Amino acid sequence: MSVQVPLMQKSDMTYQAFWRPLTVLYPEREAQWIGRVIMEECYGLTQSDIIMGKVERLDEQVLRTIQQRLLKGEPVQYVVGMAAFGDNLFMVSPSVLIPRPETLWLCHAVSETIGIMPRSVLDIGTGSGCIAITIALDRPTAMVTAWDISNDALDLARSNALRLEADVDFVHQDALCPPDNYNLWNVIVSNPPYICLQEQAAMERNVLDFEPHLALFVPNDDPLLYYRSIARYAIKALTADGALFFEINPLYASELGDLLLDTGFKTVKIYQDDYEKDRYIIAWK
Repeated sequence: MSVQVPLMQKSDMTYQAFWRPLTVLYPEREAQWIGRVIMEECYGLTQSDIIMGKVERLDEQVLRTIQQRLLKGEPVQYVVGMAAFGDNLFMVSPSVLIPRPETLWLCHAVSETIGIMPRSVLDIGTGSGCIAITIALDRPTAMVTAWDISNDALDLARSNALRLEADVDFVHQDALCPPDNYNLWNVIVSNPPYICLQEQAAMERNVLDFEPHLALFVPNDDPLLYYRSIARYAIKALTADGALFFEINPLYASELGDLLLDTGFKTVKIYQDDYEKDRYIIAWK
């Protein structure tokens, strides 16, 4: 949950004094943005409030504690307990990945595919529930189910669905040991773990040190571990005209495309993100 503390008449700390030390970790503009997020989400201060010096009325000890958490690299989303995704705010904790803007593409692609007709949608590895909930809100006629192996993640996702008034059925399920379903889903969507352990050296410390490794990493010798399991499940569990949507590791886009064709999907198409990296695959049964 977000940090909530009262205004007090104690602090000599200014807004600049709060964000300026963060430049040892972040570019200046990003450090300023983090400072604004803290002031807005933790204290409800607007930009006008900040300009008028209301930061100086806050409890300096509490501000220092928050600042130290940020200086250790803890993502601001975990500090405030919330992360923006599309038009909504999702509660987050270290038990789930922080939703990324690029993942919105999956939600829009699924919504466009199912249209306004009642369709069954399964989100595998839901985490905070951001994909399943966004689809359910965008397409109220859809019957959306979401799986995760983490009970902590499922509890958080259920809380997000309740708060955002989204109709999603959350189920505890291991994606590597799926049930024996047939012709059950019109769409399956997943953003599974896809980062090899050997890629850790190139990762940002705030991701590596704070976000859940269970949701990030796969073995070096089996980068398509989750994709293979989900694809084998999907080729049976999708309806005849069903589609499988993946967010992917660009390093293995071609290999994954071949895997999906070998699994029995008739059409496989790779799409790029805003940085012209292969980021998504849609496979049609």
